[in-house]
Amino acid sequence: MSKTAIIIGATGLTGSILVQKLLDDKRYKTIKLLSRTSCNIAHSKIKEHLINLFELEKYEDLFIADEVFCCIGTTKAKTPDEATYLKIDYGIPVSLAQICVKRGIKTFIVISALGANKKSKLFYNRTKGKMEEDVLREKIMNTYILQPSLITGNRTEKRSSEKIGKIFMTVLNPLLLGSLKKYRSIQAKTIVNAMIWLANNNYKSGRILSNEIQKISDKL
Repeated sequence: MSKTAIIIGATGLTGSILVQKLLDDKRYKTIKLLSRTSCNIAHSKIKEHLINLFELEKYEDLFIADEVFCCIGTTKAKTPDEATYLKIDYGIPVSLAQICVKRGIKTFIVISALGANKKSKLFYNRTKGKMEEDVLREKIMNTYILQPSLITGNRTEKRSSEKIGKIFMTVLNPLLLGSLKKYRSIQAKTIVNAMIWLANNNYKSGRILSNEIQKISDKL
């Protein structure tokens, strides 16, 4: 096979793992990275494009691919301005979905969050919820919205509150059973495995909870 994948958010924790996994995957011939800053990866498969992610519509010609992976995301601490936060966590994924429709890309996979809810009183959860609704409204044939719980892994940036959360979840995870499994923390590499499996197999479109992501990852 000679598939082409587009990755947005390749410099982040999950995105960087996804890049490495696809480099080793013989099904993929070309990996297009659309980023604001370079990932500094030299490989024959990589086609890197440094662009303004807030103006994706100007780069529609780049969207020739089998699937688009959206790993973009920020935090309140990193982006305290709500208008900018909205552009990143809502604007970019929705614009990508719209471009997928225009360009005939039939698979769109985006990372959201477990607490996503358009009616939430929390700005973060409300933003994610609105994003999910508008992405699904585009009716891309294979639309997968992953809703992970706390994501664990080795980040280059320091997130003190997240570090505390990881320690807490290490103790709590074994106690979360049955319907509470979805609240267990989840490794970034597990999310990546699920994304790759979804891109290459038949699965029902829609939202995928954290514990379901784990089950799908085990299929790879």
